[in-house]
Amino acid sequence: MSRVFGWIDIVRLGLVQACLGSIVVLTTSTLNRVMVVELALPALLPGLLVALHYAVQLTRPRMGHGSDVGGRRTPWIIGGIATLGVGGVLAALATVWMASSRGPGIALAVAAFVLIGLGVSASGTSILVLLAKRVPAGRRAAAATIVWLMMILGFAVTAGVAGQLLDPYSPARLLAVVGGVAVAALGVTLLALRGVEGDGRALPPASAEPAAAKPSFREALAQVWDEPEARRFTVFVFLSMLAYSAQDLILEPFAGTVFGYTPGESTSLAGVQHGGVLAGMLLAAFAGGRFGGREFGSLRSWTVGGCIASALALFGLVAAGLLGPVWPFKATVFVLGVANGAFSIAAIGSMMRLAGEGRARREGVRMGLWGAAQAIAFGLGGLAGAAASDLARRLIESPGAAYASVFFVEALLFLAAAVLAARIGQPTPRSPGPYARTSATAASPALEAR
Repeated sequence: MSRVFGWIDIVRLGLVQACLGSIVVLTTSTLNRVMVVELALPALLPGLLVALHYAVQLTRPRMGHGSDVGGRRTPWIIGGIATLGVGGVLAALATVWMASSRGPGIALAVAAFVLIGLGVSASGTSILVLLAKRVPAGRRAAAATIVWLMMILGFAVTAGVAGQLLDPYSPARLLAVVGGVAVAALGVTLLALRGVEGDGRALPPASAEPAAAKPSFREALAQVWDEPEARRFTVFVFLSMLAYSAQDLILEPFAGTVFGYTPGESTSLAGVQHGGVLAGMLLAAFAGGRFGGREFGSLRSWTVGGCIASALALFGLVAAGLLGPVWPFKATVFVLGVANGAFSIAAIGSMMRLAGEGRARREGVRMGLWGAAQAIAFGLGGLAGAAASDLARRLIESPGAAYASVFFVEALLFLAAAVLAARIGQPTPRSPGPYARTSATAASPALEAR
């Protein structure tokens, strides 16, 4: 039987997630600024590159299938971090190259961001699968909180240290900093993962199964999609994350346009929201640990409640747009952060549980499917939110009412996500699909073992 993860093992995987975040933040934030400010390139360029790295994450289910077939996750995590590091270094090199040769530099940047997307897909998917398979039920919400907070810590520490090292800016400094972070991230990953998965003999790889039991990726994906729970959860992830990300790019402009916030005040507002997210994460983590014996039901309740609370907070922003300064704007933003944090951690905890439900040795495909849904939602969310606000401001004379209309749609998305989340784990009558008989047969031993 596979070794159950304790808190130290969870922290070790959190370190790997922090390494992933440290490289990503340089490519999506620092290089973005250099392209727009130092090189005076259109802001659309880094925006498209970031969108490309999200689009590439459609490969997550395929990455998950590869780790399912091999039976081990750590090689995929290490390979993913290495690929991500190479992509980050190439992205920095491409940014420097754009100063003298714009066309070739942009072409190299496209290739680099493809590698970044592949690296995030391979490592991020396998980290979650490893947590899902080894973390006990009562610790899943807390484990999700630890890993995500460590990723945020990786963002913050890398941004702060890199910012100090990059002043005064020069292309050589940029290459040295990004290269140093990539090498350090790979080194920490290798140390953190040493021995964490064991020798892999507890669970034989899928390659040890009879040939008839080894489906192709297309067959494995069809089998997972034929599972009502997996399909429903995929739609839930997409809707909730679309609503979650759509307000990212419009909240600060809304504060400036309707409430007259200065750039400094709107940045502080982002701090209020992130403080709420942290509080919500810790609250959901405590609930998941406190009610560990009924972990899935508890997490489902927190997921549904977090989505409903997020919708209510967004309705509060609708009122703020219509009523203006008389509305308690900062308090509403804080509540939105709390609700977002609670639902996201509870959803990740439920994701860990659901990854092992259904046909055996499809955990990677399931997790990859949900990761791909999240990536698509994040890629579309910021773009859709910004575009919708621009369109609304053209059609609606009052800026406050225009932003309110966008927040209203986001609230409806959260309510739709709450309905889906409430149905997760509930028995659903279904007509047999092409994989129904084999799925039920294969799933029963795993369910009995649970």
